[in-house]
Amino acid sequence: MTETVGRAEGWVGRVRRRVTGLEPSSPAVEGILRRMVGLTLEAEGCRAALGSRCTIQDGGAEVEAEVVGFSGEQLFLMPTGDLHGVMPRARVIPSVSSAQARVGPELLGRVLDGGGRPIDGQGPLKARERTPLMAEPVNPLERAPITQPLDVGVRSINSLFTVGRGQRMGLFAGSGVGKSVLLGMMTRYTTADVVVVGLIGERGREVREFITEILGRHGLARSVVVAAPADTSPLFRLHGAMLATSIAEYFRDQGLNVLLLMDSLTRYAQAQREIGLAIGEPPTTKGYPPSVFNLLPRLVERAGNGADGRGSITAFYTVLVEGDDHQEPVADAARAILDGHLVLSRRLADSGLYPAVEVEQSISRVMISVTHEEHQKAAQIFRELYAAYRQNEDLISVGAYQRGADPRVDQAIQYYPHLRAFLQQDVGEAVDYDASVATLLQLTGARPS
Repeated sequence: MTETVGRAEGWVGRVRRRVTGLEPSSPAVEGILRRMVGLTLEAEGCRAALGSRCTIQDGGAEVEAEVVGFSGEQLFLMPTGDLHGVMPRARVIPSVSSAQARVGPELLGRVLDGGGRPIDGQGPLKARERTPLMAEPVNPLERAPITQPLDVGVRSINSLFTVGRGQRMGLFAGSGVGKSVLLGMMTRYTTADVVVVGLIGERGREVREFITEILGRHGLARSVVVAAPADTSPLFRLHGAMLATSIAEYFRDQGLNVLLLMDSLTRYAQAQREIGLAIGEPPTTKGYPPSVFNLLPRLVERAGNGADGRGSITAFYTVLVEGDDHQEPVADAARAILDGHLVLSRRLADSGLYPAVEVEQSISRVMISVTHEEHQKAAQIFRELYAAYRQNEDLISVGAYQRGADPRVDQAIQYYPHLRAFLQQDVGEAVDYDASVATLLQLTGARPS
């Protein structure tokens, strides 16, 4: 009787430990590769958790994959590498571990791929600490409020769309309007302890150019670059964005102020679209499955200020607006979850104005919390004058506007050359926050002679 009670108590204890997470669930079970459909592998006989890693072995070939879905007894796997040499009924060996990132101060000055492996030829990583790729966001009630402005070194942004330390901003741009140049300026001139750059789904050529021409040797010394170009698997592109965020979180938790540049959020969404469609998820909004709009806020919400007394992550996410359509699904979703956005105008870029920030369509939602009232009034006057000119630009350009018809437009015509000169800034020119605000106050406080 005592033995039976003991066995029962042991079983109850095991169940309790399993439910509370003190004992792992059933061990992973090895299976075989059943078939390959598009980008997806289907395995049978396996038992592995969603998000865990598996190794596919077939003779001398060995490929790593991740569990991205399941249906009944079948697991859907997404490979991280080349599948050449793998045949049907290859062994699928699950691992109990999920994807993790190696973090530490040793990452500074290094360039990693989407899997966290160094690609800069500087030897193996010496970082020992590990953290999950998809960490939980900070409790919103524990986040430190955004109260301090961040100097990004760009006059128009510092003065008209002031960024707060810990803010998440979007950079909306089509192709060829100076997005990469503006990112490079902010990378060099922003006041931050550490810069983490995620180059996700972009051209491979741009990776080397960004490191050598934009960051430079001194910029790279305080930076970590994660590169997952367009020719890598969608899983690598997805992991690259998560890895860059995990690295930024590590430095934030050390009490440092981090600048996170993600280029681009659109390629991250497209990578998840490829995975979702490959495993049979139904397309909903213009071909994007629902999982895309679930992952976007989960990634973005990890940035921002840490708990009280910790550091901060100020993040800039580029959003590609294909065909200059600012209402496409990813752009629309990004606007809803970010703390503001800067829109780069093709019209302004074509006219030679760089950085081509569209004043009328851009906004910083925390500016009112980090600037004084005089600064806010000056920015409002600037926007009103600029908008008044732009709205009547066609009439003015053809000489159809009669001076005196509208005093506000008359004033805008007088000011416009100065407004345009204020927005123009050379790539090699850094304008700090105090100088930007002082110039804005002087400009808007003047009266036309």
